Amino acid sequence: MIEPFLRGQMMEEPLLVSSMLKHAQRSHGTTEIVTRLPDGTLGRSSWDCVARRAAQAAHALTTVGLGMSERAGTLAWNTTRHLELYYAIPSMGSVLHTINPRLFEEQLLYIIQDADDRIIFFDPHLLPLVATLAPKLPRVRRWIMLCDAAQLAFEAATAGAAADAAAVAAVPGLQDYESFLSGHPDQFVWPDLPEESAAALCYTSGTTGNPKGVLYSHRSTLLHTLVTIAPDVLNLSARDTVLPVVPMFHVNAWGLPFSCAVTGARLVLPGRQLDGDSLFDLLDGEGVTLSVGVPTVWLALLETLRARGRKPARLERLMVGGSACPPALSDAFTEEFGIEVLHGWGLTETSPVAALASPRNTTTPEVAATLRYRQGRPLFGIELEIVGPADEVLPHDGKTSGNLMVRGHWVASSYFPAERNGSALHNGWFPTGDIANIDAEGFVQITDRSKDVIKSGGEWISSIDLENAALAHPGVAQAAAIGIPHPKWDERPLLLVIPRAGAEISKESILEVLAARVAKWWLPNDVIFVQSLPMTATGKLSKLALRREYREFRFPDA
Repeated sequence: MIEPFLRGQMMEEPLLVSSMLKHAQRSHGTTEIVTRLPDGTLGRSSWDCVARRAAQAAHALTTVGLGMSERAGTLAWNTTRHLELYYAIPSMGSVLHTINPRLFEEQLLYIIQDADDRIIFFDPHLLPLVATLAPKLPRVRRWIMLCDAAQLAFEAATAGAAADAAAVAAVPGLQDYESFLSGHPDQFVWPDLPEESAAALCYTSGTTGNPKGVLYSHRSTLLHTLVTIAPDVLNLSARDTVLPVVPMFHVNAWGLPFSCAVTGARLVLPGRQLDGDSLFDLLDGEGVTLSVGVPTVWLALLETLRARGRKPARLERLMVGGSACPPALSDAFTEEFGIEVLHGWGLTETSPVAALASPRNTTTPEVAATLRYRQGRPLFGIELEIVGPADEVLPHDGKTSGNLMVRGHWVASSYFPAERNGSALHNGWFPTGDIANIDAEGFVQITDRSKDVIKSGGEWISSIDLENAALAHPGVAQAAAIGIPHPKWDERPLLLVIPRAGAEISKESILEVLAARVAKWWLPNDVIFVQSLPMTATGKLSKLALRREYREFRFPDA
């Protein structure tokens, strides 16, 4: 039993999303927020404008009966209107549910029903999809298109090519966003909510089984924000211009809509045009200093930089996460263009940033030289551990790999709804599903996902290490390694390769490159050249889809 304690004599203010918006409006109200519109032009707003329109949105949502803790969904990319909802919905006491529009229809139906969304906001180009979904989602009372009345009329009139006009007309409560906000006051008394109350809901990508809901609290969101802006993490300040390529429907865009509000960083939102040329023009034209995204996005941007022979004028650093960054990719940005690559790690269940590779005073030169290849050391508020098959704690020697476990202030304890799913923890830790090692300085290196590791003759082969080694071949654009059943060895590696355009490449030349970088018994039993590789809805390589596609494949020696 805890003995009676002397209580500190400090004010107690709840840690709320609304406090970040209030700060942005008061201290950084004139700081610009830029959005690339669907026609390619740029819309310009500010934190003061976002705060006022968020207040209007909260009044409108209250008027139509969105209650405390009820969910409002968004099917939208990175735009200022989406940003307004990021603050309006949680700040009024409801729950923001960001929905990935790339998901299959059955997945969308499942998560909207599972979340029990009552109102959904969506981007105009998704009207045909909404017309298909709406009749199957009777509990969604209103569908609000993120546009003005003129665009809604235009989209409804031209939807016939992709959706039946009658289906569009039957979408319940269909209204444009500007009319929805019109006439409402631009000031709102944000309630003093319990900081443990739910703020946002995001579903995992559902690579196996149904997607799972992760419910973030106001407290966890604000703590995540305060830690990720630190010098040894994103090093954000009011002098930065930030472009989140990672979508706002994917784990709160890694927290950047909140961290930019707290620091006053200028925010550039790219919409849904994420090809290399479009990104380059926006990064260059708006003087972006920091951008964040998954490796597949940066592969495309790198090709654009090489084609144009230069980097965007002010771009200093890229954060890479979502999946392991190939060393060849980080080397190219750093050595060819002088852009610092920040390698991070996290999950939907960790809000998401849990570790980032930044050196410290005691980091040896040898380790410092390879930091950008590692996922980093845990942030304050996060603990990492690796365990063996019997839950034994494994040594932090940088060599021994085990199951990576995490716990901390912004780590999920269960999936939504908790009463149905129960605890997601094992001995008080969240099992990440990653295989990793941790070195003596605390730096973690992910060697594979537990379901992707190739089990050969009782030993593990890292599919990630094989792919990274293959990318050292100048003719390889992308690579994927999967395990294929083998009668003698249980599994053996199959390497699938997308050749770089115009490159001279052969199976033998790839194996020669690999032989200099991996153990002989790791060498793939076969190499197949392909035109494309399947991606998940969050832009990651889908090993599940590859294993399904090649489930009948047999090696020549099998």
